[in-house]
Amino acid sequence: MNAGPDVFAPIDLATVVDAAGLQTRVDSKYLLTPAVYRRFRDRLAGTDGWACLEIDGRRRFSYETVYFDTPDLLTYREHRQGRRRRFKVRTRTYADSGECAFEVKTKGSRQGTIKQRLPYRPADAGRLTGEALVFLTETLRNAYGRDVPPGMAARLRTDYRRHTLVNLAETARVTVDEDLSCVSGTGTAAARRMFLVEVKAARAGGPADRLLWGMGARPLSVSKYCLAAAVLFPWLHANPWSRALKEWFGPVRPTPAG
Repeated sequence: MNAGPDVFAPIDLATVVDAAGLQTRVDSKYLLTPAVYRRFRDRLAGTDGWACLEIDGRRRFSYETVYFDTPDLLTYREHRQGRRRRFKVRTRTYADSGECAFEVKTKGSRQGTIKQRLPYRPADAGRLTGEALVFLTETLRNAYGRDVPPGMAARLRTDYRRHTLVNLAETARVTVDEDLSCVSGTGTAAARRMFLVEVKAARAGGPADRLLWGMGARPLSVSKYCLAAAVLFPWLHANPWSRALKEWFGPVRPTPAG
């Protein structure tokens, strides 16, 4: 069954960045089976204004994301506890182009997501450089008045494919992730065939959200980092993501490293 993005008109990256960069936004996430995603995609394609990001003839892009945390996984625990001043640190490599960025995600005053980015060398994707440490320090102090926790280092990596749908009039994006796998020093794990649909907009409840609600889909709490950590480190408490873990990974156990 084809659940691809080819039913949409193309849109180029420069237009997306100029009109719908959405570095400060509200995110709503939905985990859909291939059949449900296909229905959503086809209905969205029948709505005016939606296009699919296309770069050099490609519409699906491979992402490699390295997440940084403390030895006791402080950022994971703060996410699990729902701390208002939580943050996430990662590098993201766009495997098709070779471009890389260092990213820090924080929460704004109204719980919107704020993403700060720094261009990064792909060769450094698995480590925290001095420049990245300064950037992280400034970001956390400006956002929360807190210092960088000691021992921040790469803990795991996720790989997946993504296509992006954009509506310029609504200043909204829908990212669609599939073929998720994750790896750490403890082993590897691959997710089931599901689609993580993330609606990113200046406000919640836009056309894409309403369409999903009308199909019976409901937002859920899900973080690719937290799910990967819960799967790769099964001793962690992961109750906020129990539904997503069951649907996306099932009773999976990681394949041991080495």
